Amino acid sequence: METNIDLTEKDVRDLNTKTGLKNLMSSDYIDLKKIVRYVNYEEYLDKLQVELIQMHNWVIENNKKMIVIFEGRDAAGKGGAIRRITEHLNPRHFEIVALPKPNEVEQGQWYFQRYINKLPKEGEIVFFDRSWYNRAIVEPVNGFCTDEEYKIFIKQVNHFEKMITEADIILIKFYFSISKDEQQKRFNDIKSNPLKKWKITPVDEKAIELWDSYTEYKKAMYKTTGTKFAPWKTIKANRKTKARIKAIEHILREVPYDNKNIELIENFE
Repeated sequence: METNIDLTEKDVRDLNTKTGLKNLMSSDYIDLKKIVRYVNYEEYLDKLQVELIQMHNWVIENNKKMIVIFEGRDAAGKGGAIRRITEHLNPRHFEIVALPKPNEVEQGQWYFQRYINKLPKEGEIVFFDRSWYNRAIVEPVNGFCTDEEYKIFIKQVNHFEKMITEADIILIKFYFSISKDEQQKRFNDIKSNPLKKWKITPVDEKAIELWDSYTEYKKAMYKTTGTKFAPWKTIKANRKTKARIKAIEHILREVPYDNKNIELIENFE
């Protein structure tokens, strides 16, 4: 256990909460400051999730349509962020889309076609756990598309997103960014966990080796598809808890729902 650290009265109260005591009991090495930080995260997350419910009710009641795209490095925490965002939302009015590789029929279709089939209905939010931007980074890096297919995508994607936003669909685009060392650490953690190692795919196995290529295509994606009507929001995701908070805060800022609690949506440290 850490010793000789300064704890405020609030820190002590946080340590005596259910979450604080659970973390104290479950760790061989006790970092009191880290536990206090996690308790603060949980408390703030709860408040933001209440605000998310209010936002979602506005979407439902006003027949709004909304898309949130999650892109980023493998193991960057996209799925965990989506779970925290959606865990208390009305399940009848949102969908999480994580499409597998295209089948034979889909391979013969216009590239965007299978994504069009997943666009939101009135009063619905669709969360894309990877999206049409597979063709901007993952596919060209791994040789899953031709250079010509990549160029056609880059030529068409801004027009596609312009049509989406002109159809009064709210579009938010996230890119979760982590360091190379952090990605390797997370891969190692996943591989060593029998409950999670199924998550590692052949594409993941090559991610470290192809790091520089991913970076090159990411920069090209930002340069060509970061438009005024559909800008990218970069989330620094080396610390998962902070990344989740930043993503939620951004969504709440961007959506013009009624009675927004501006004072709540602040920078979390």
